[in-house]
Amino acid sequence: MISERKIFANVIDPEETRVAVVEGGRLNEIFVERMWDRQRSGDIYKARVDSVLPGMNAAFLNLGEGRNAFLYLEDARGSVVKQNTELLVQVTKTARKGKGARVTTRLSLPGRFLVLVPGGGETGVSRRIPEERRETLRSLAREIRPDGFGVIIRTAAEGVDREALEMDLENLVQQWKSIVSTAREQDAPCLIYQDLGLVGRILRDEPFGAVDEIIVDSEEEYNHILSFLERFPPSWAPPEVILHRGNIPLFEFWGIEKDLESALDRKVWLGSGAYLVIDQTEALTVIDVNTGKYTGGGDPRSTILRTNLESAREIARQLRLRALGGIVVIDFIDMEDEEDQRELLGTLRDLFRNDRARARVFGVTGLGLVELTRKRARTDIRSSFTRGCPFCGGTGVVTREESVALSVKRFIRKVILSGRPEALLLELHPAVASFVAQNFLHSWEEEFRARLFLRPIHDSPWDKYRLEAQGTLEQVEHRISLLEKRVEGGIVHRTDPS
Repeated sequence: MISERKIFANVIDPEETRVAVVEGGRLNEIFVERMWDRQRSGDIYKARVDSVLPGMNAAFLNLGEGRNAFLYLEDARGSVVKQNTELLVQVTKTARKGKGARVTTRLSLPGRFLVLVPGGGETGVSRRIPEERRETLRSLAREIRPDGFGVIIRTAAEGVDREALEMDLENLVQQWKSIVSTAREQDAPCLIYQDLGLVGRILRDEPFGAVDEIIVDSEEEYNHILSFLERFPPSWAPPEVILHRGNIPLFEFWGIEKDLESALDRKVWLGSGAYLVIDQTEALTVIDVNTGKYTGGGDPRSTILRTNLESAREIARQLRLRALGGIVVIDFIDMEDEEDQRELLGTLRDLFRNDRARARVFGVTGLGLVELTRKRARTDIRSSFTRGCPFCGGTGVVTREESVALSVKRFIRKVILSGRPEALLLELHPAVASFVAQNFLHSWEEEFRARLFLRPIHDSPWDKYRLEAQGTLEQVEHRISLLEKRVEGGIVHRTDPS
């Protein structure tokens, strides 16, 4: 029997850890952590205030590594924030895209079932726990809360007994004492505390008993997982932990690599033949729903509703999978019936109810768009696995070959008019060189009455080129022969004299 929910931990390479959550046989979430990553959410630093910006009601803090962190003064509870003062702060938003982390002085330590808030006095319960259980757990939290601390009951605590909560609380209190001791001994700026590793954090945050199998490709991490699971209540049936062996890498063996590649695609096909187009920008994500090949089998209204509902389910999955946050605008297929609109919005809210990142679905705008917001909890996978195109500079487009070719021609004309050489050798991108050779080179030689040679350079920017040699035909051919001796194979495009 295939497990409904599995966790695959690719940890065998020390440079990078990847964890995939597969639900119902489909990749649902992917998490990545690299050894050079810094300023991760949950980490605690002893920081030094570098500058205070009253106009922004904020300060920049030196954490001792990476970029300066950003602290809103309203998040500096009970702390005096002046230049060169030292503060104990916690990262609330991971550093990303060239930006430093966001931090707060309101520290918290998450456990399996509780969150400990040093210096707090509150007791709280996750809103995801059913209303009938929340008051009971809130009363229990008040009973076990130590003086000088706040306690928040996590969603994972539903169904556990008092003993498990007290054990988790004691571990967190001891952890806090260790942090305080280390902070006293260390000079700012420095890292004081790191949260659990990626695999540990994911297991800690998984709903109680929700995981059926954990497959891992490192024997060391396999043993760590077994030890971690021993800390949970005996009444909880732990997931089966499997050590992956063999020559085929874990993600490749289970088909996750292909799923990960498709998660970076702009277009997402649905089972019905409809498809989504996902465009991601700095400010927001825009998703367009298209019927595509789907024509439906009934009246247009029911066809549109079915397509939109199917799209809503895939959109919720894609936002989790791609770790997309911030503002999301969805252009569903227009529905005039208000009842259908309410059903769609209700379905979306249900789909995001158990999302790790808090999401809020708004209504349908006057333009027929659905707006929602989703908390940016971590770096999106496009930023994790891709970078700006070196050819287009991040615009997503490059200059057409024809335009580059005509730019080359204008450059050649300028050189010819300046010195009347018999021959020229130009270096340019291979694709552009091939395009020019096939379409223009012979006619240009006739027009300029000169021999033209093109040398493809594989690491050349797409729309850049340079003059390598000019002069008599003998001089340029001698230069070409020297270049060909350095690199095996034909490296120079040329036209034969007619």
